[in-house]
Amino acid sequence: MTQTPHVPSTEPELTGVRNFRDLGGLPAADGRRVRPGVLFRSGHLAHATESDTRFLGSLGLHTVFDFRNAADIELDGVDVELTGVRQVNIPLNDPADGAEFWRMVRARDLTRLRDALSGTRGVDRMTETYREIITTRTAEQGRVLHTLAEDAVPALMHCAAGKDRAGLSIAVTLLALGATRETVEADYLKSNAPHRRHRMHLAEGAGAAELEVAELLSPMFEARAEYLAVAFATIDEIWGTTERYLTKGLGFDGADRERLRDRLLTD
Repeated sequence: MTQTPHVPSTEPELTGVRNFRDLGGLPAADGRRVRPGVLFRSGHLAHATESDTRFLGSLGLHTVFDFRNAADIELDGVDVELTGVRQVNIPLNDPADGAEFWRMVRARDLTRLRDALSGTRGVDRMTETYREIITTRTAEQGRVLHTLAEDAVPALMHCAAGKDRAGLSIAVTLLALGATRETVEADYLKSNAPHRRHRMHLAEGAGAAELEVAELLSPMFEARAEYLAVAFATIDEIWGTTERYLTKGLGFDGADRERLRDRLLTD
């Protein structure tokens, strides 16, 4: 059985929204830093409580980017409505994959879960997801960056757990802001903090089968440096450099990057 850990006082104690944080303060281009209060990330907002909603409403958000697909939204629900905030849904993976996977999890179909995730299969599934998003979702990532550079901040990015799809979108945004890959990785791995990460709720005295399910699912619920490394390696393999990825892959050139940095960075 899990226990809810204490959330550090430096972060808001959100009840129904996990993995929330402000990217403010992260180092970026030319010695500048991300301006506090302009770029946030989290898990989905569908289960936000009234107090969570009041807090989110106090951020002055212009845009919420939701990277979930239709299967995710059917499972978790639509985001709570935030007055005056533009909601932009940009699915970053195939809803059929998500629906089938969560059907297996909910059914605790151990035979099929073993077939899908045993050995290195769980890790392989995750690394392939990261590779696929980098290679096939260039139009979507380009849209996010152009929207941010135009009129979308303050903005919040989320997927389901706020770890993978939102994690990659935040990573791409930070790269466009001139952050190093080490900075991107350090923020990405913060999703593993006990008060942020997805938690499987196991009944008291859970049996061996339930514990095996948790073990099989662990690669799916962790932010691992090797996953992000695959994304970076894919950028290098296809485009050669981060700059060419942004310019040629996402259609986001140097002038676009300067506009983005003017909006999101501070000295």
